[in-house]
Order: sequence, then structure tokens, then C-alpha cells
Amino acid sequence: ITLGHLNIIERAAHIFDRLIVCVGYNSKKSPMFSPEERVELIRKATGHLPNVEVEASAELLAHYAQRKGACVIVKGLRAVSDFESEFTMSLINKKLNPNLDTMFLTAEERFLYLSSSGVKELGYYNVDLSDFLPPEVIGDFRARLKALSGGQAQG
Repeated sequence: ITLGHLNIIERAAHIFDRLIVCVGYNSKKSPMFSPEERVELIRKATGHLPNVEVEASAELLAHYAQRKGACVIVKGLRAVSDFESEFTMSLINKKLNPNLDTMFLTAEERFLYLSSSGVKELGYYNVDLSDFLPPEVIGDFRARLKALSGGQAQG
């Protein structure tokens, strides 16, 4: 979870009485942490938000939302390219679950450049990550990066 993700979660938590952050499985990505580990990291970072729940699901998001009784999916956007793919996905989700709407929140300007892959690269070179990651997860991130790189991370 980056500070950009956390910003979207915090803003959505102010809009809705209840917010469920769903960690999904994406076959196109190779995350550093398992879905269960990501749930725990997000819980650490969102502990100050009493109306936020965090879960993992291997279901299609539209089906997960239906099962949970959710009527809105919140998606964070950084760029026009994000919108194109997320808009298409929102149409698919609406087809699968006609009661489901998608709300797009644009990233705040200070987070527009922030990506998980960029943070991984910075972490490898031992850059100060306090402008990129919530403080609650930096230690876990550094430990995992060191383990994955066989102790070869810089610094």
C-alpha cells in the first residue's frame, strides 16, 4: 500500500459509512506480498479509520460486491490511461452486477507519479520511503525487499 492508495482509502472512508478494501488476485501482476499479507499491511495503515474493513477475495469484483451487499466500487485514478482501462472494467462489472456503480477518485497531485513498481525500485536503492509509503508498513516492505533480493538491496 502506497500513500497514494491510502489517500484514496481515506477520502472514500469520509464519503461512505462503511468501506471495504478488497485485495484481489491479479494474474497479470507479481506482488511482493501474498493477498493475506497485503490485507495485514493495509489493516496496519488504515487502523485509524474505524469504518474501514480489509479482506482478500479471489472472486470477480462484481460478484464479491454483490455478495457483500455493496453498491459502489471506488477506483483511484492517476492518469488518462488508468481511466481507459478502469472505465472498461466498470462496464463489465455493471454487466455482471447491474446494481453496481463505479466511483472514480482522482489522485491528489502529490501522488500522481506514485506507483508500486516505482516504490519497489526506490526501495532497492535504499531511498527514504517516508514520502511514498505509510510509516506502519515501511519496515515490512524493507524486510521483504531484502529477502527477495537475497540481501542484495543497496544500503
